[in-house]
Amino acid sequence: MDRVALRFLVAEMPKAELHVHLDGALRVSTALRLARASRVEAPTTFAGMAAALAIPAAPSDVMTEAALLARFAVPVSLMQDADALRLLTSELVEAKAADRVRYLEIKWAPLLHTAGGLPVEDVLDAVCGAAADAGRAHGVTVRLVVVAVRSHPVDENVRLAQAAASFRRRGVTGFDLAGSEADDPDPIVQAAAFAAARDGGLRITLHAGDLPGSVSLVRRALELEPERIAHGVGAASDPDLCAELVRRGVTLDLCPTSNVQSGSVRSFATHPLAALWRSGVPVTISTDDPTISAVTLGEEYVAAVEVLGLTPAELWSINLHALDAAFAKPEVIAALRAEFDAWAADIPELAGA
Repeated sequence: MDRVALRFLVAEMPKAELHVHLDGALRVSTALRLARASRVEAPTTFAGMAAALAIPAAPSDVMTEAALLARFAVPVSLMQDADALRLLTSELVEAKAADRVRYLEIKWAPLLHTAGGLPVEDVLDAVCGAAADAGRAHGVTVRLVVVAVRSHPVDENVRLAQAAASFRRRGVTGFDLAGSEADDPDPIVQAAAFAAARDGGLRITLHAGDLPGSVSLVRRALELEPERIAHGVGAASDPDLCAELVRRGVTLDLCPTSNVQSGSVRSFATHPLAALWRSGVPVTISTDDPTISAVTLGEEYVAAVEVLGLTPAELWSINLHALDAAFAKPEVIAALRAEFDAWAADIPELAGA
């Protein structure tokens, strides 16, 4: 398939995305307006704000985990009231709809948005309400994954899990753990929070393996029995670990551009996504932080074919697997799968996926 046809195919393709952070998707223009209104110390020009939010685009600008996480300081400072949270959620769903994302899971860490005195229940209410409204308006099925922070005390994360579970009827379906693996590498410390989430009916994922040489971190994450691991790219270097992921059916929600920027992969061309998929490891493709990484899901899909060497049929299979791995009810996924299958029915390049 030539480049033009591939771009048209990806642009029209209905997509499912499972790994997107709300605070990593703040529009530059919106950040400027919020900063001016709230008097938060932040850049005052579009170019300055873009530089504060987004990773430089040059291929040589490989980051580290610490440098990548530092990009969240400005967004989080601007997301301390319910109106801002509702606005950002609505804008994220709108942007994903424009990229033909039909199923979307939004991740966010409610405890990071309480510094201004907003109760965690109000944080949950704001995002849940805006996600539901925007989903209806733009024709996107949206589910929400509450993220605990590795460095937070266990008892705080237990209470967060319990609060998150109380919003299951409002679209919260998953529980996650994120933050610096370098500073807080052992997720088992937060086992009580995961137990509370599971007891509340939430499905489990967690961030792991987004550091160079992080095989042991992925193995440790598996002890919490997640359905999915956010990133997990470090597993690619260990055939035994890959075999275990296959045996358990644990999906790696990979984000190629972000994985390069965190330093876990040397370059996009060396990302192991294609090798993992062809070895039977379940994977999905996501953007992680669309603004910080300055990338759309469509662009990640195109690069997965042009740079990583996936065939269009393999790309489509990975996209369909995202539906299989989604934290949504079977009847919701069945309806989406029927829609996706109907779209692909007359496209021979996707046959056999």
